[in-house]
Formats: sequence, structure tokens, C-alpha cells
Amino acid sequence: MSKLNIDQKNIKSLFSDKKADFLIPDYQRPYAWGEKECQTLWDDIFSFAFPDNDCDKFDSDNDEYFLGPIVTFKNVDGRQEIIDGQQRLTTLMLLLRAFYAKYGFMKDALAIKTSEMLEQCIWKTDEFGKPNKNKLKISSEVATDNEKDEFLTILNTGDASGMKSKYSKTYRFFQDRITEFLNAYPSYFAHLPVRILNNCILLPIEAESQDTALRIFSTLNDRGLPLSDADIFKAQFYKYYTEKGEKDSFIKRWKELEVLCNDIFHPISGSPMDELFTRYMYYERALQGNKSSTTEALRKFYERDSYTLLKRDETLDNIIDLANFWKDVLSQNNDRFSERNLRQLYILNYAPNGMWTYFLSVYYMANRDDSGNLDENDLDKFLNQTIAFVWAYAVTNPGVNALRTPVYTEMINVVNHKPVTFSGFLIDRNHVKNALMNYVFSNNRAITKSMLTWWAYQQDGQELLSLENVFEIEHIFSRNRQDKEGSLSDGKNLESLGNKAILEKRINIRASDYRFADKTKYYIGFTNSRNQKKEGTKNKELLVMSDTKNDFDEVDIIKRHDLIIDSFISYLDKNTLLK
Repeated sequence: MSKLNIDQKNIKSLFSDKKADFLIPDYQRPYAWGEKECQTLWDDIFSFAFPDNDCDKFDSDNDEYFLGPIVTFKNVDGRQEIIDGQQRLTTLMLLLRAFYAKYGFMKDALAIKTSEMLEQCIWKTDEFGKPNKNKLKISSEVATDNEKDEFLTILNTGDASGMKSKYSKTYRFFQDRITEFLNAYPSYFAHLPVRILNNCILLPIEAESQDTALRIFSTLNDRGLPLSDADIFKAQFYKYYTEKGEKDSFIKRWKELEVLCNDIFHPISGSPMDELFTRYMYYERALQGNKSSTTEALRKFYERDSYTLLKRDETLDNIIDLANFWKDVLSQNNDRFSERNLRQLYILNYAPNGMWTYFLSVYYMANRDDSGNLDENDLDKFLNQTIAFVWAYAVTNPGVNALRTPVYTEMINVVNHKPVTFSGFLIDRNHVKNALMNYVFSNNRAITKSMLTWWAYQQDGQELLSLENVFEIEHIFSRNRQDKEGSLSDGKNLESLGNKAILEKRINIRASDYRFADKTKYYIGFTNSRNQKKEGTKNKELLVMSDTKNDFDEVDIIKRHDLIIDSFISYLDKNTLLK
């Protein structure tokens, strides 16, 4: 059984311990606390130290304020390597240094005593307790933190002039709060830092090894910033590559990967790196032949068998390669993809759910060549089948959970280089047509924009649209017109798929309330009274309509709706997805 040293300590006893020698290692996250977190900490500590703003209501013998755990292990150099709590520890060090900068120059006896206590917490001391101001109690080697030198400079000098790092902002924040405190409560000046040192409590957890510390790390949350799964994976990779003598190379690669993921992934929950690891998980899951519709939590998946998957040379290579693939998808890289593949990928970016990203990730990992390329024709078939199946399921079996069973089954076929057929989940022609004809394509349903995006690309001559442009749903026969004229005999046709198209947001705002004949000006583009050219839409269908039609009425809506539905049924048939 692993041994742990756990002993609740106040800040003074933890930091002033002569053996205290904290190291924030290179695999940790950069410092990330901002004013919000610092303000919360300051307010909490102040309220604790002065209940009801009354210095005398504090019980110095019994009152305690718990700040949280600090998880460390003693590394080969004998230093306390911080696995969890570096954000908290860093902030407290800056707070103590800000107090020292203010109290260190006061001649009052209490201030001198306070300064001595602060010195012993910030710097290493000799046997008489005299600080050596060339040796800090903490240092940082965070590889991805370009600002860590400023942290150490501030602790050494107490001067953050001209600095712009998060460390300097935190330090100046506490300097300002301390100055305000002294001005507002001059008679309390000696009490606040002493109560912080003596009565604010930390729970240092010293593990016997990095492995043990990491297991604890995986169950705890940082005070202000929740741990991401990728943080834990990074620590495992770090250990593996350090043992291989490739630590520096790993740190460089990981830092570059973090930057890349932050640029391309914007998940609703979890970190950008978590999103990448999730996409890769489905590939490894398929290799294992796992088609269960119950998906493990990300951390649980990778920690299986003591993180064996993260201790393989190819894993990090594969993950980096997958990240670069998605970078090229989102940047519409025409060096990697053909025009027709890019058109399909554009459509998929408007998919009604995110399952396609996992499916495509598996397909890429299983079918890439040594240069990271995919066969254009095979990819064309795969993307068309994916679009057709996912779109149809969004109407006939709504909800991403319904997609898991068929897609997970096909993921296994993909990694075994078998054709994707969805043979066990073919769609009944009449069922899907009736579902589409009776479906309410309201704007708040994701499938509405999905269908309209797919339809836009069924038009001859439709150019590739940029993912950087924001498209909204346009009512070709406007709501305003129906409200004023009531021209539609069936008001439901206003929300029909036949009355909607994707249109650039900048144009949609201007064209929203006009008759069709007035809208065409905005569809096509025009020059305003100031001789400024306003560019028209890139939606080919709307341009053709503007050139060939004088009006767009209820008959047109019904005809276009039927055409879209019939075309989609034909699309399913072409991709052999119908029973």
C-alpha cells in the first residue's frame, strides 16, 4: 500500500519549514488565476480575519480557514514537486510577497516581527532564521509558461514595474488591496498578515512517488480551475518520455499541440486537448472491437491498465497527426483535400450533432497513408454516406444517442478495412419520406440548417463557402410579409424547408423584412448612395432565383420543399442506405 504523509498545516508552518523546497514542474499548466479568482480569495480571507469588519470578533486560538490541498512528491533531487495546487500555492506566495513589500519597510515592532515571519516563508533561511534572498522557497519550470521568470523576479525583488504577465497582475492586485486595507483600517494593520499565516490552513499531501501523487491528483479539483483530463495525460506522457531521455523533445511537442488545439477546438465542455483525446479514443476503442453504446469517461478509458496506451511511442505521434488533420479540415486546406471533399466537409460542419467528428477521426486514422493523405474517391464515398445517414437519423431517430449503435458498429468495420454499409440499419424509404414531409423544420432545430446547407451544395456551380463566414437561416418569403399581407393560405408554409435557405448573416439582417423583388437587391449585391459596393451572397441558388424569378410565392415554397425532400431520398438511395 502506498504511504502518504498528510498533516494539516497553517501557511506559516508549511512555508517556513526549513525543508520546504517547492518545484512547479515543467509538465504543469501555466499560471492562470485572474482578478476574479484573486478577488474571491481576498474577500474570503478578509471576511474570515475580520468577522463583521470587527477585529475583536476573531478567535486566534480556534478560528481556521481552509484553503485546500497541496499534493506533492519528493523527486530525485529531493524537491517537493507539485502535482496539484500550484495555482493556489503561486497565488499565496505572491500575496505574501505583496505583504512583505509593504510591511518590510515599517519600523513598528509588530511590523518587524511580521516581516521576519514573511521572510522565512518566501526565502530559505540559515540555522539562525536569517533569510538568504538569493534562494526562494519555490521555483517554476513550467515548459509552456513563457512568463515564469517574471514570477521569480517578483518574489526576489518585490517589483513588478513594466511587467504584463498574469503573475504581475496578481501581485499588483494584492498590492492595491493591501494599500486600501491599510488606509481603511489603519489600526488593524498588524493583524491581517498574521492571521493569514497562522490561521489559514492548507492540507499538504506528500506522496511517496509520482504515481501515487498522480492518482490523488486525478481525484481532486483545483480551487478555481478544474483539472482537465489532458493535464493528467500530460503527466503520464512526461514520465514516459523522461524515462526515455526525451523530456525536452516531449515538452516542445506538447506545447505546440496545446497551441494547435486551442486554435481549432472549442468544445462546450472540457478543454480543447480533451476534445482531441476524445476523438482519438474512438479509434483505439474501435481497434479493441468495442461497439457498446455505453461510452467510458475519457479519463477512465486512458487510465486502463495503468495508462498503458499513453506509454506507447505511436500514441503521441498519432494524436499529433490527428490534430493536424483537423486543422486542415477547419482551414479547408486544398493541399490535403480535393474540392469535392472540401464541399462535403463543409456540409458536415453543419451536422445536427458531433458524432461525425468521431467517425471521421476513426476513418482518418485507419486509412491515412504514410504522408497522412486519404484516397479522394474512397473519402468521397465515406463522407457522402456519413452525411446521408446522419441527416436521415436526425429526423427518423432524433438524438445523438440513437446514432451510437450504428456508428460504433461501422467504426469497427472501418479499422478492419471493411466497407461502410450500415447494412444492419438501412432506412425504410416510405418511413423516411413521411418523416421528412411531416417534420417541422423550425429554426431552433439543428437539422434545419443541416438540410439547407446540404441542399445549397446540390446546386450546379455552387462554390466552396468559407467556414469563417457566419450563415443564418433566411425566410425567402419573409415573416414580415406574411404578417402584413397574410398571402400564404397555410401559415405553416412560412416555416417550410421550401421557404428557407442559408444566407450570410450580414445580408440576412438587411434582407429580412422585404418582398422577394426587394430582397434580390441584397442577394445579388449593390452599390449604395456613398458609392460603397455591398457584396451579394455566395449561395448559388439564391443568385439563380434572383436572376430568373420576379416573385416567390406559396406555390414556389411547396414545389421547392418537395424537390428538396425528393432529392434527399434520391441521395439516400444513391448511397445504398435505403431498404
